[in-house]
Amino acid sequence: MPSKSKNAEYRTRAVLGRGIEYLYVSAISFFCLFPFAWMVIGATNASKDISMGKMSFGTSLLDNFSKLGSLVNLGLVFRNTALVTLVGTFFTLLVASLAGYGFEMYRNRFRERLYNLLLLSMMVPFAAIMIPLFRLFAGMRLLNSFIAVILPGVASIFVIFYFRQSTKTFAKELIQASRVDGLSELQAFFYIYIPSMKSTFSAAAIIVFMSYWNNFLWPLIVLQSNDKKLLTLSISSLSSSYTPDFGVIMLVIILATTPTLAIFFAMQRQFVEGMLGSVK
Repeated sequence: MPSKSKNAEYRTRAVLGRGIEYLYVSAISFFCLFPFAWMVIGATNASKDISMGKMSFGTSLLDNFSKLGSLVNLGLVFRNTALVTLVGTFFTLLVASLAGYGFEMYRNRFRERLYNLLLLSMMVPFAAIMIPLFRLFAGMRLLNSFIAVILPGVASIFVIFYFRQSTKTFAKELIQASRVDGLSELQAFFYIYIPSMKSTFSAAAIIVFMSYWNNFLWPLIVLQSNDKKLLTLSISSLSSSYTPDFGVIMLVIILATTPTLAIFFAMQRQFVEGMLGSVK
């Protein structure tokens, strides 16, 4: 009898503990998902309904689309943003992976000093280098160009650090064997290293893609004409008007969020593997 009562007590405690866990996770999920639900509901309502706190779907979705099309050239804005994001992501991954590969594969007495200096530069806030960067690109006559938006992010210290840490788990014997077989360093990098580090590249691609797609402050400074506007700048211009239309703003935010969500969900398995440092 005592053993049965103890077992029943343990089961009760286990059920109670599991119930508390589910309650906690449900509460966290609610607070995380509520802004997205509010955004979707708001896109179907008029601005006055959103201001009044309406929490049900409305019938103004098509009207909001029509207003958005008259206020923003969506085709141009999405094309500009996609161009900057895709080109920036490609060159950032190329430069950062080469740097991370080189820092881990090659040894000399200055390697760690240079690497530590690069890591130290991560402590400098962007606001501190904003004016020097602006003067640099102004001197090179690159203001109001997509090159000025892309270049500062190409040599991302964080992504270089990420690739070097991931390269520590890479089987270096494969590179040594490829050298014996007569491959050059670039051939070994492209034919041996990259295929073996697919999950690492996938995780880095998601991080870099989101960084370029959501970039706001630097494009706001260097892009000065309407035909070069990016998505974040268009959202900001809609929000800063004297009488902002919240329904239109909610709609354009959904359109801006959809590509990043689609890429993340399509590559989430590789993202998790890459962040855990797995190499396949």
